[in-house]
Amino acid sequence: MTRIFRFAPSPNGELHLGHAFSALLNGDLAREAGGQLLIRMEDIDLARCRPEFEASILDDLAWLGLEWEQPVRRQSEHFDAYEAALDRLRAMDLVYPSFLSRAEIRAATESPEWPRDPDGAPLYPGLDRDLSNSEAAKQIAASAPYAWRLKMDAAIEAAGPLAFLELGSGPDGETGQIVAAPARWGDVVIARKEIPTSYHLSVVVDDALQGITDVVRGEDLFHATSVHRLLQTLLSLPQPTYRHHGLIRDAAGRKLSKSEGATGLRSLRNIGATPADIRAHIGLPPQPTPRT
Repeated sequence: MTRIFRFAPSPNGELHLGHAFSALLNGDLAREAGGQLLIRMEDIDLARCRPEFEASILDDLAWLGLEWEQPVRRQSEHFDAYEAALDRLRAMDLVYPSFLSRAEIRAATESPEWPRDPDGAPLYPGLDRDLSNSEAAKQIAASAPYAWRLKMDAAIEAAGPLAFLELGSGPDGETGQIVAAPARWGDVVIARKEIPTSYHLSVVVDDALQGITDVVRGEDLFHATSVHRLLQTLLSLPQPTYRHHGLIRDAAGRKLSKSEGATGLRSLRNIGATPADIRAHIGLPPQPTPRT
C-alpha cells in the first residue's frame, strides 16, 4: 500500500520556520517510505484566507525543494462534502444547534472550578442543549447566530472505546497506542451557521477522501486527535497513523506565529537564506541529492 502524507497550511499569512519544519518532515518521511506528499489548503475561513497567500505558500514550498502530487485540494471547494458529513451526524441525533453568545458563555463558565478543554478554553455550558426541535427551528428561522455542536456524551456512547497509534509523541511524551479522550473537549463545534464545517470535521473528511495514511503535524494538535478519532468512527472513516512532532519556538519559548516576521520564510529568503540554511536551522538533515 502506498503511504500518503499531507501538509495542510491555512492561506491566511506567510509560512514561518515552524511550517517549514512540518512541511519538510512530511516530505522527508514520504520520500523515505516511497510514498506521496499532498498539499491541502485549509481555507474554510473565507474572510482571512487569500489567493495571494496561497501563491506565496506554494512558492515557498517549491523553493524549499518539496514536490507534491497535483491537484492541490482547497477546502473552500468542498463544502458539500462537509455538509454531507454534518447531515449524517444530524440524522444520528448527535449534534445540536447552540445559540449562546460569547457573553452568555463567559457568564455561565466564570467559576474557577469550571472545567476547561486541553487548549484552556472553558467547556461549553450546554444551556441550550435540550431545546425542542421547534424552538431551535424558530431561532434558526429568525436568523439567530448559531453553531452546530457535538453531543459529546451521546457520541462517545455511540462510538465506544477509541484509541490511535502515535509514532511521534505528545506534549508530555505520550507515544504508542493512545487511549482517546474526546470528553475532555466537551460539546465541540462541528459547523457554524455561515460555514457548514469546522477544522475538526473538515480534517477528518479530507484525510479520508484523500486516502491519507500518515498524519504528521505539530504536538499542539495531539489532544485534538481524540476528537478526530471520534468523528472518524461515527462517520465510518478510515483511521490514519499519527506522528506529532515538537514545535519550533521563539526565544521566549512561544509557538511561532505568522505575525512573527523574523521567522517568516519570505523574510529569510530576502536576506539570502538558502533551503539548506533553513533545514540546518530547524534541525533537519540535508536533503539527499537526487540520483542521476
